Amino acid sequence: MSDITEWIQAAGRGDAGAIDRLYRLLYADLRQVAHAKLRRGPGPTLLDTTSLVHESYLRLAQLERLSVNDRGHFMAYAARAMRSVIVDLVRESRAERRGGDLQRVTLDTAVSDATPAGDEQILAVHEALEALAAIDERMVRVVEMRYFVGLEMDEIAQALGVGKRTVERDWEKARSFLYAALKRE
Repeated sequence: MSDITEWIQAAGRGDAGAIDRLYRLLYADLRQVAHAKLRRGPGPTLLDTTSLVHESYLRLAQLERLSVNDRGHFMAYAARAMRSVIVDLVRESRAERRGGDLQRVTLDTAVSDATPAGDEQILAVHEALEALAAIDERMVRVVEMRYFVGLEMDEIAQALGVGKRTVERDWEKARSFLYAALKRE
């Protein structure tokens, strides 16, 4: 049994140091996922690769137990945490930009209506994935593992406990759904 598998099982039992150890063992892979997430994003953010990995670690470290079966599940879970960090940062940024609960008055209405396309796109993708989750949660997991983590179809099938052809069909359906949802935006 590999070190990673042992630490995943320990995290499932509630071992407080297991997530820390997993992050140390998979740090290079997690940085690649974070870098890909930020690179695929629509524009510059306040986060860099390292800070995104660290922020996702902070979120996972708060869990009492981590319910994953293998490396693929863990990477997908970490990618989901990274997505959550990015979406929360965008929402926070938009709230600050709009003044939070402050009331602002501007003479130029074009200035107050302008928001960067990047923030809108991040939120649109997040909302499209949430809408897809309401239809089929497994398709969202396939998107996360394939697009965000970069796992191969065989690895995704193994992580989800389904056949490769099922994953391929889910991937195609999810891509079609997301394309249609984002086109409406």
